[in-house]
Amino acid sequence: MTRTAIVAGSTGLIGNGLVQKLLQHSGYGRVITLVRRPTGLQHQKLIEQVVSFDDLLLEKELLQDADVFCTLGTTMKQAGSKDAFRKVDYEYPIRLAKQAAQQGAAQYLIVTAMGADKQSSIFYSRVKGEVEDALRSLHFPALHLFRPSLLLGERAQFRFGERASAVAMKLLGFAFAGPLRKYKAIPASAVAEAMLRAALAGRSGVQVYESDAIEDLAAGK
Repeated sequence: MTRTAIVAGSTGLIGNGLVQKLLQHSGYGRVITLVRRPTGLQHQKLIEQVVSFDDLLLEKELLQDADVFCTLGTTMKQAGSKDAFRKVDYEYPIRLAKQAAQQGAAQYLIVTAMGADKQSSIFYSRVKGEVEDALRSLHFPALHLFRPSLLLGERAQFRFGERASAVAMKLLGFAFAGPLRKYKAIPASAVAEAMLRAALAGRSGVQVYESDAIEDLAAGK
C-alpha cells in the first residue's frame, strides 16, 4: 500500500528537497503540494494544489491517512512585522494541522527551530514553542517536531546575515562536539532526509528531534 504525502512549504529550502525525496521514494504514490501559485514542477506522482493559507479548506479524501509535512516559515525581515511573522509561522501551520487532525491524517511532521519554547523571552523562539504546544493538543497518532540549528543550503532569496553565520559555523564546525553538537549548522537536505525517514519509521506519539538527532536520523543512525 502506497502512502500519500501532503507538503506545505514545498518551495522553501527544506520543503523543496523534501518534495524531491518523496517523489523519488517508492513508498509514496501521491505527493500533494500546497502552493500559492503554480511552480511548473511536473512529475507523475505530483499534484500541485493552489491554495490560500488564509482561508485554507482541504477535502477530506486528501487528508485521510496522509502524512502531512509542514515546512512553512519566514523571517522577521521578510514578514515585516510580528503579526505577519506569527501568521506564517503559527496560524498557517495550526490551520493545516487542525484540518489534518479532524480528517484523520496519519501523522504530522513540522520544522520548528532549535530553542523553541513557549516561555521564551525571544519572540521567534516563543512562537515556535507555541506552535509546538498547540500541535500537541491536537493528539495526532504521530507528531514529529524537528528543531534544526542554522540551516545550510542555497536559498532562492539571499540573506546576508544568514550566509555570514553559515560560513562562520562551517569554519568552526570542529568546535561543536559532544553536548554542543546540536548547535552545529545542519544542511537543509539532512533535515528533509530525516523527515522522510521519520515518516517511514512508523513511530507513534510525540517525537522531538534536536539538531544532532536530526543529523543522526538523516545518516541512518
